[in-house]
Amino acid sequence: MNLHPKKLFPGVDNLELLNHQPITKRDLLNFSNVILSEIKEMVGQQEQPAQWLKSSEVRKLLKISPGTLQNLRINGTLNYKRIGGIIFYKYDDIKKMLEK
Repeated sequence: MNLHPKKLFPGVDNLELLNHQPITKRDLLNFSNVILSEIKEMVGQQEQPAQWLKSSEVRKLLKISPGTLQNLRINGTLNYKRIGGIIFYKYDDIKKMLEK
């Protein structure tokens, strides 16, 4: 995160003056507000997982064992596609299963 001094100190025209000024409580409050807004923006930009997940990724996501994942497939709770020897699960199907 690279913050421009103008964003932190919007009322200061000559940034060289900041080298010889003490930090005030207002400066700290302004800084904390800027940091919080940057963090909120970064959290909002988190990437969604891939559309199709492998079995190992689903097990990590749901924190379940291979046997539990197999039971979800067998009883039809979780849809899957087998391509070659690899089983893939649609991320949206996992979300729907968790919402039930």
